[in-house]
Amino acid sequence: MLSLYPSLVTIVGTTVNGRPNFTTIAHVGIMDMNTLSLSMNKAHHSNDGIKANKTFSVNIPSEYMIKATDHAGIVSGKDVDKSKLFKVFYGDLKNAPMIEDCPVNMECKLLTVIDYPNHDLFIGEVAQTYAANDVLVNGDIDFEKVRPLLFSMSDKSYHGMGLKLGDCWKIGKNYKK
Repeated sequence: MLSLYPSLVTIVGTTVNGRPNFTTIAHVGIMDMNTLSLSMNKAHHSNDGIKANKTFSVNIPSEYMIKATDHAGIVSGKDVDKSKLFKVFYGDLKNAPMIEDCPVNMECKLLTVIDYPNHDLFIGEVAQTYAANDVLVNGDIDFEKVRPLLFSMSDKSYHGMGLKLGDCWKIGKNYKK
């Protein structure tokens, strides 16, 4: 079994048939400092919007959004109009709907799609990142203030983020075995 959990929970925003659509996914990867990947089951209605518009958004919800976040992932845009589920705003790309209540939003340009048997792997370039003022410290995003959701596949549950344990590239400098 793949053991790379817990994973960050995100809500992907797309425009499908002229209206905003959202789906919840935790299979998001960092390709480099400006590129990310989304692994999405081919059954997702949102896949059509990403392919048609060549844009999408990745929204990071806070813990207090757990019910709406879960709902966005358990109902399909094929059956339910999710365009009114969240208050939406748009950036420079014009057709990548972002969620106002999410403290962090990224609008992305589609670079390529890799076709797997059951999933589409979307590779996108982050065109712009938006963050709420109340989660910024000296211009940087403070994830303790964001309070993101984490997903665990082994027990199919959501978790909160723990406390900061140390500074990367510093805490190990004086390590001795």
